[in-house]
Amino acid sequence: MTAVNTLKDKKTFNVALVGATGAVGEEMLKILEERNFPIKTLKLLASARSKGKKYSFRGQSHGVEELTEQSFKGIDIVLSSAGGSISKKFMPAAVREGAVVIDNTSAYRMDPEVPLVVPEINPEDIFKHKGIIANPNCSTIIMLVPLFPIYRKAGIKSVKVATYQSVSGAGAKAMHELERQSREFLDGKPVTREILPHQIAFNLFSHNSQVKENGYNEEENKMANETRKIFHDEDIRVAATCVRVPIYRAHSEAIYAELKKPLKVSEARELLSKADGVKLVDDRDKNYFPMPIEASGKDDILVGRLREDISADNSLALFVSGDQLRKGAALNAIQIAERLIR
Repeated sequence: MTAVNTLKDKKTFNVALVGATGAVGEEMLKILEERNFPIKTLKLLASARSKGKKYSFRGQSHGVEELTEQSFKGIDIVLSSAGGSISKKFMPAAVREGAVVIDNTSAYRMDPEVPLVVPEINPEDIFKHKGIIANPNCSTIIMLVPLFPIYRKAGIKSVKVATYQSVSGAGAKAMHELERQSREFLDGKPVTREILPHQIAFNLFSHNSQVKENGYNEEENKMANETRKIFHDEDIRVAATCVRVPIYRAHSEAIYAELKKPLKVSEARELLSKADGVKLVDDRDKNYFPMPIEASGKDDILVGRLREDISADNSLALFVSGDQLRKGAALNAIQIAERLIR
């Protein structure tokens, strides 16, 4: 898979959106319009069952086409969010046609030949691509954007994190399931399950991904492995506990970071107040800190509860909330595309 550099000297671009009818795909469509991405033509691609579905973009109606290996002729940029197996099957065809793929699935994240990028952290890796650039896992992005200024200033030995992950990470159908189950529960009816493995309304459970031999599930292992790749630091240790909670679309995380050098809480607060991609929400007097209801629909990751971790030397504790569909997925991918064409 070797891409032809079709982006050089272009001012507008032929863009294909793979997985256009999913929660992330629909969010990508909104953000492309909001940020006035320089699109010449737009192609919406999904499975055969979604063929013909209509979406409005910049005042024009666009019909969804069935995804095939022949879908990418003349395409410059592919934004892909249709699942790992779909990406593995179809993205090589896009690269062969000369497109650059920004893939929002797990398919290529740990491939040593594929850069894994958060633009606030490692934008230089974008230009090392060989046709595919990977978008990290949502929980990884939401953790690392606020940690990076601290990492750059004081270094990080290890991170312990507990996540409180919204149902949007499991897709649009899971979001509908939360709404339906909530109504059923409040109406005194039996709660029905179709998408998630356990009742999510008025409940929470360990993240619904496979538990591996090391005792950590796939989501937890992703956070550890992706952190090392994005930071280019094989020594940093990450232990995560990932939990699915009855929230629509914003992940929250309680983070404890052991630092290599001393860093005062006041210094960390100053760093974060100036950092790209974050908003400091840290009012102790009013007990006002990041909340998913306020992170939803926002581009910035909210960060607060800054304090010393009194259980370990040179350690900080913080709490963050970020929109899973935006910075956790669609926005990060489009920011990569913006850097790519710049």
